Amino acid sequence: MRITRRLFPLQLAGLAGGLTAPVWAQAAWPERPVRIVLPFPPGGPSDMVIRLAAERMQAALRQPIVIDNKPGAGGNLGAAEVARAAPDGYTWLWATDTLVTVNPHVYKSLGFAPEALVPVTIGTAFSQTLVCHPSVGVKTLAELVAKARATKMSYASGGAGVPGHLSMELLQSMASFDMTHVPYKGPALAMQDVMGGQVPCGLLAGPTVLPQVRAGKLVALAVSGSRRSPTLPEVPTVAEAGVAGYVADFTLAMWAPRGVPDPIVARMRQAFVDALRNPEAAERLKASDQTLVGNTPAEAAAQLAADNRKWGEVARRIKLGLD
Repeated sequence: MRITRRLFPLQLAGLAGGLTAPVWAQAAWPERPVRIVLPFPPGGPSDMVIRLAAERMQAALRQPIVIDNKPGAGGNLGAAEVARAAPDGYTWLWATDTLVTVNPHVYKSLGFAPEALVPVTIGTAFSQTLVCHPSVGVKTLAELVAKARATKMSYASGGAGVPGHLSMELLQSMASFDMTHVPYKGPALAMQDVMGGQVPCGLLAGPTVLPQVRAGKLVALAVSGSRRSPTLPEVPTVAEAGVAGYVADFTLAMWAPRGVPDPIVARMRQAFVDALRNPEAAERLKASDQTLVGNTPAEAAAQLAADNRKWGEVARRIKLGLD
């Protein structure tokens, strides 16, 4: 019994040490640079936002933020790398919501399990802008729908399965008209052909078409999102233009590998959201046609799940499949 009594405090000490070690490890995070993987090339909206936030995040976390562009397979390659990463808080994913809302429905093989990624926050929301060449002779969505019902027309997007493509297919389904899809390798190329009159209309990212709308080279009919564009406030949403219930918002979100401790997720999310709430960052987001969201992990998960159902239905209806 004496031996037992002598050992008991030591056993308690050992047990306490085992319980507190992970807490101390979480409290000390981060102790080295934090890597954020972007599964797209540099220069796009996701790249712009995270680089905008990185400097202030570094100050808050007191460690360098390493932005690592890993493009390929519609974002699947970079997502797979993060999904396989150790859940220690040193590898994160920042990308468009389409990684988990569209890709699972259209790619034969993702290379990762969507459930291996846990939402941290939806950072920003953005929509698409429906534009036509002035020679088309339409100035409202209703006029375009009437013309498309009366004659064969086409529209351009930045590629098969991108937000503009899916948004337009949803619109056609809800407003009962048909236009032939002409996919391009990116919105800039699509815009050039709409401006040149090779394709009459396009549903494209706001920042891509804004200068041409302002210059009178393109006519903006509507925006796809739930609210008007901060850069084109005079242009109605599709719902305001007459298609009740239509919403096609897209988002940029952050994910962590499943298993990252909640306190680390919370600290990373707070550093990121605080960085985007800075007045200078807010103005730059507005100029790029994006709206700050910054919701909680639970709210992000619920929204992504709803969007997965919505775009899954669209992808199945148009029989969209990508290699």
